[in-house]
Amino acid sequence: MKGYCVLLAFVFTIVSFGQNTYSALIQRADDLLEQHQDEQRNRQAFSLYEKAFTLFPDSITTVDLSEISILASKVKESDKAFSYLERLIKIEDGEYGFPGWHNLTNKRALASYQNLIDDPRWTALMSEANALKEKFEQQLKKSEEEFYRVKPPKELTATNGKKLYEEMKRYNPYLPKAQRDYSISFVVNDTAKTSFFIHLPKNYSAAKQYPVLFFLHGAVRYNTLQEFQTKELNLDGWNRYYTKYAELNEVILIFPSGSKQFNWMTSTDGFFMIPAMLSEVKKAINVDDNKVFISGHSNGATGAFSYLMKDASPFAGFYGFNTQPKVFTGGTFVENIKNRSFINFSTDEDYYYPPNANDSFTAMMNGLKADYKEYRYNGFPHWFPEFDESEPAYQLLFNDLKGRQRKSFTNELTWEFDDNANGAVDWLTNIELDTLSPKADWHKERNFKITKWLEYDKAENLQTIEVDKDAFWMPRMSGKVIAQYKDNEFRIETSRVKSLAIAISPEMVNLKNKVKVYVNGKLYYDEKVAYNTAFMLDNFDKTRDRKTIWINKIDVTVE
Repeated sequence: MKGYCVLLAFVFTIVSFGQNTYSALIQRADDLLEQHQDEQRNRQAFSLYEKAFTLFPDSITTVDLSEISILASKVKESDKAFSYLERLIKIEDGEYGFPGWHNLTNKRALASYQNLIDDPRWTALMSEANALKEKFEQQLKKSEEEFYRVKPPKELTATNGKKLYEEMKRYNPYLPKAQRDYSISFVVNDTAKTSFFIHLPKNYSAAKQYPVLFFLHGAVRYNTLQEFQTKELNLDGWNRYYTKYAELNEVILIFPSGSKQFNWMTSTDGFFMIPAMLSEVKKAINVDDNKVFISGHSNGATGAFSYLMKDASPFAGFYGFNTQPKVFTGGTFVENIKNRSFINFSTDEDYYYPPNANDSFTAMMNGLKADYKEYRYNGFPHWFPEFDESEPAYQLLFNDLKGRQRKSFTNELTWEFDDNANGAVDWLTNIELDTLSPKADWHKERNFKITKWLEYDKAENLQTIEVDKDAFWMPRMSGKVIAQYKDNEFRIETSRVKSLAIAISPEMVNLKNKVKVYVNGKLYYDEKVAYNTAFMLDNFDKTRDRKTIWINKIDVTVE
């Protein structure tokens, strides 16, 4: 009996200790706040936080310091709130690498600390936080200036087009970099600014050209623009395998920051950002123009797919984890995939896009003979990258990336669009719609029905529901071009297109001979094409592309 009592006491001690670990106390507090927030629950949660801080002072995190300071403000424990805030703002490297003062200088701070704002100590605290922010921003600015520093570039001054072409191919003003990791500011418009984080290979050499992989984050409707980013935010956690295999393959990683208003999936206002960021990076870093790729997860994967559909020219290939292959800002014109490639890493327990829809989409891609692959991983939910079992997918991605090159001068192009802003792919440029003209017989809409979807019920169980929806939304009339060339002869077929231009490269035609252009079966152009140095310089200034250099264009008006 005595031994039983000792055992019972031992078990009770373990249970009691388990309930009073730092993480258990914080979890109990957070559970209270999730149920319903009122004065009583806020005070109970505050007490649990204080108990955790007292018993386990070495376990305190930046996030928890922020949370207890907010709770102290809500329950009007002002002295304690300011004490915690003083500790918080002095942390240099907190959660996800963000400094502690960032919790006070962001836009949400005023709402969180309403009960403190009239206290004279608030003004002093904010003054200290803003001084720390200013010092940090000065350091960021110096780092950014170093990032963009290049050799005094040799002016591209050749008046002879052929010599200018060779100068552009050899263009290399780049310098070694002092760091591997940079947070670079990016102006969205007159009132909005964001950033991208760039991670360079370990032994980056300014003399060598490197592949680039953009990673587009998900949850675009719930994110805000980040004016700066950190290594911990981008290179760890769910992105750990990007970091690992980029390191092994000497790939530059770029992580843009988007928001509900400015992003790559639901926003036309933000869609320009990735090509524009690429142009900025090329000013500072020696990029292999034929090896620039986009990947993403969830909304970011849909974003990668959207660039494939709407603005593929700067990129060599596209990847997506848990993709919904659909354009949200207009029509989804799946034949555009013929110009590039896409690899989709899907799971069978994904509420974002169900396996039956992936089956139908893959069948459609196979019917088009598109360069498309789907790898499905069974037994995993939408957040597949969280799991270690996702690592083989990243191996497949980087193996594909290593062997893939952009092909800007392919002999055949197909392009469909419903917005003049997206009227270009490779050597077909400046395509403009004419939606008043009739659609050609060969201009067909491609779509399919989705009849089943996955969703979570109130108990967080995944259920299959019956639906009746089109895979793609087609809100506007589209135009389409099918084009090919061979032996200095271009043949262009158009539907609902008013005009276009054919960009010319010495890689495509023999400039010593005439170039013929047939539009809808009629001879439209039969002349030689010469180098146009003004056109070349203007285009190079926009793209910094040393491997796809257009020397002139042929403007076409469709009759």
